[in-house]
Formats: sequence, structure tokens, C-alpha cells
Amino acid sequence: MHAYRRNIVITGGSGFIGSHVVRLFVNTYPDYRIINFDKLTYAGNPENLRDVENAPNYVFIQGDICDAAAVNAVFEEYTPDGLIHLAAESHVDRSIEGPEAFIQTNVLGTFTLLEAARKHWKDRTDVCFHHVSTDEVFGSLGDEGFFTESTPYDPQSPYSASKAASDHFVRAYFNTYRIPVVITNCSNNYGPNHFPEKLIPLAITRIQEKQPIPVYGKGENVRDWLYAPDHARAIDLVFHKGKRGESYNVGGFNEWSNIDLICLLCAIMDRKLGREPGESQQLITFVTDRPGHDHRYAIDAGRIKAELGWEPTVTFEEGLERTVDWYLANTAWTDHVRDGSYRDYIRRQYKEE
Repeated sequence: MHAYRRNIVITGGSGFIGSHVVRLFVNTYPDYRIINFDKLTYAGNPENLRDVENAPNYVFIQGDICDAAAVNAVFEEYTPDGLIHLAAESHVDRSIEGPEAFIQTNVLGTFTLLEAARKHWKDRTDVCFHHVSTDEVFGSLGDEGFFTESTPYDPQSPYSASKAASDHFVRAYFNTYRIPVVITNCSNNYGPNHFPEKLIPLAITRIQEKQPIPVYGKGENVRDWLYAPDHARAIDLVFHKGKRGESYNVGGFNEWSNIDLICLLCAIMDRKLGREPGESQQLITFVTDRPGHDHRYAIDAGRIKAELGWEPTVTFEEGLERTVDWYLANTAWTDHVRDGSYRDYIRRQYKEE
């Protein structure tokens, strides 16, 4: 049996951001065994990791982070010295419609993982619990200013409230039990493998099909966009080199209003699909704004740059081009998600009931 230098558990590794992190770690650290622990909810898709699923240093375990017995079994079998926690319910609209699942997964699931770490790691200092969170815990900004690591928490949706609670539990376990932790709070991610309910992949699909592109309100809400592979690099750096007990904001230095983003995306799609300039922009349809919709998020990622040397490598224009190219080249992936057939693959592979 191969002896690996480290065993790293990544929760939610079959999801959007998680799959980019798993891929990066599997390919970058052949002497690490990467254990992907994922419940495979609607957003967990093993097709995201087809390119690494047969790697010798990759292990997949289907399991629920709220299931203490399953979590403890992973700790007992693999004795991990690192855990990168990405498993979460993450869609704001879904949290408004049904908040309970967000409390279960994001709060109780994080607590279950922390308890397992406390039980198995005891007083070890050569371990790390890396909790991946969101800038939405800070609430909404006006037209100026940026979120920093010391910005007071002010969550506005059930989703952001559940992530804020989990952040507080992670810090409490560091302060109370001295479990070595780091937290990263990131801005909006985009890139390949993004579930089609999210703004950018939804718009790409709607443009392809010449269907209305829904935009909340007047499209004036502003977000800072981060290319998912750049985010994965930041997680890698913070996990290995971040100061324990601290948090790091990860942003793209890249603010766009929703309407400007969609117009840019329409222009890219028109060019790539051979349509007349401005044709896809006619599909934009303004819809009633969602409750508690934060006006603006913008991250000051100066700390992670100053301390760890991280900054985005991909401009938004370049990242959006790459993202569009990926979706146009991977229509089968989108089709499998939209028609639910990716669940058939899960059932075949993991004998899901």
C-alpha cells in the first residue's frame, strides 16, 4: 500500500469550487492522498472530476457532513491531517424558499466536522481545518468601500446567516479548543462546471437557446467576480501557509454590475455564435428583485496578497471568454445537469437509492 505524506479530506469536492480544489490538489501533490467526501446533492456532480477520478491519490466517499458516524469513520480510516471544508448549500434564492436545509448543512454540518476534528486531532498542531466561506457574511456595501477581514458581520439572507454562524463556530473552536483553523471569505466565483442556476451559466444557456435572460431589478447590483481556478490557488496557499486562527478575504479586484456583466457576456456570445452584434442583448428581461438583495459586494484582498503573495492571474474578460468556451464545448455536461441524467451516473457508480 502506498504511503502518502499527507491525507487531506475535502468536503463538497464534487461541487463547483470543490472540484477545482480537488483537481488542483490531486495534480499538484501526488504525495498527498485526497479524500473527496461529498453527499452528492443536486449540486454535487461526479462528472466534474472525470479527469482525475482514476488518479492513484484520489479517493471518493459519498457521505453527509451532518452524519457524525460517517465523518468519524473517515477520520478513523484515513487519519487526515488536513480538512478543507467546502460542502455547503450555497444558492441564496433556495435559502429564501427553504432555509432549513441551510441550517442543517452549513451550521450543523460544520459543527459535526469540528467535533470530529476535536476528537481525533486532540492537541495536534501539525493539522489544519480550512473553512471556506463567503463575503456575503459581511452584508451589503454602499457605493464605496470594501470588505476587509475586520468588517463586522451583517448577513442579510438565510444563506449568509448560516455561513456567518459556521464561521463563528470555526473561530470558537480555535479559541476554545485550539484546533488549528483558517477561514477564507471569497467573492462570487465563476468558471467551468458552475451549476446552471447561477447567473453566468444561466445566461450562457439562455443566450444559446435564444431564451429570456432574467436580471433582477434594474441590474444595478454590483459583485466582485473571482475565477474559480484562481480561488483554488488561494485555498492552496492559505491551507499551507496561512496563519492559524486567522481569516483571509479572497477577491477578484473585479467589480461589475449585473447588467454590465450580462451585456459583456452577450457581446462575447454574439461573436462566438456568429450572431449580429447586439442580438443577444435583446434577450435581457428585468424581473422583480429578490427580497433582501444586497446592493454591492467588494473585497479588499490586500492581506492575502501581502502575506502570501496571492493575486488573480486571470482578468475578468479573459476568464469570461474561457468560461464561455468551456460551456460551448461541453454542452453534454449542461444537458446532463438540466435533464437530471447526471444523477443516473451517480446511481450507477454509487448505487444510490
